[in-house]
Amino acid sequence: MQLVASIKSFAGQQLRFEHRSTVLNCDMHFSLYLPPQAETGAVPLLTWLSGLTCTDENFVQKACAQRAAAEHGVAILAPDTSPRGESVADDPDGSWDMGLGAGFYVNATQAPWAEHYRMYDYVLEELPALVAAQHPVDLSRQSIFGHSMGGHGALTIALKNPQRYRSMSAFAPICAPLECPWGHKAFAGYLGEDRQRWAEHDSCTLVRGATQHLPMLVDQGSADSFLQEQLKTPLLESACAESGYPAMIRMQEAYDHSYFFIASFMDEHVAFHAGHCKS
Repeated sequence: MQLVASIKSFAGQQLRFEHRSTVLNCDMHFSLYLPPQAETGAVPLLTWLSGLTCTDENFVQKACAQRAAAEHGVAILAPDTSPRGESVADDPDGSWDMGLGAGFYVNATQAPWAEHYRMYDYVLEELPALVAAQHPVDLSRQSIFGHSMGGHGALTIALKNPQRYRSMSAFAPICAPLECPWGHKAFAGYLGEDRQRWAEHDSCTLVRGATQHLPMLVDQGSADSFLQEQLKTPLLESACAESGYPAMIRMQEAYDHSYFFIASFMDEHVAFHAGHCKS
């Protein structure tokens, strides 16, 4: 693990690293914010998953999360959104919703994606363990959150692994990939045509089958141009209501899909997770 950048921020350190991922079989970058409290002991770890076309740096530079992380004494880990490198497959048509920057946080089973696209295992297993081996973070106190495709990733990973996380949240998540064009394209490509495999990474399906409940917070902008066709937040609301899954799902009037929206409510999300990671 090689340090690429270290910048002081709110008395903590915003770090960026490069490393060789065994799971993804390629070189990767990730960012890690360590609050000042990490100088004296292990701190909770929040993992942030970004959306389509992003890298780890979008969140670091635009979300304004460091201030709240320093206030509450939590570290924030931001992985990239897909494997990278010349040998890594990309969408043959060059579109932005498949391939590089669009890993969808699943383990691909189909060629040519299966060789590298294992973002589920990377986020759940390899990267937190790598960070904890060299930095003062407490893996017994983890939470996860994200935006859009990353919101999908955060919710599904937490719903599938409730023993691993204290809480989950999302900004404008892709709530029902079984029912939207982004999900259809990515899941058919990465997982094949078996929709039962798709359902294993669909938040609405997972909520209905959940036997253990984690605290969930979802914020969605009412002016989000992707809301109706791609995100489908009402389907998640219905799934939670029908299954009795406790969730705080908030429609934020006039906000869109951008980082202006994310930054506006970031303090609340960090405080939400910090509250569940205190003990």
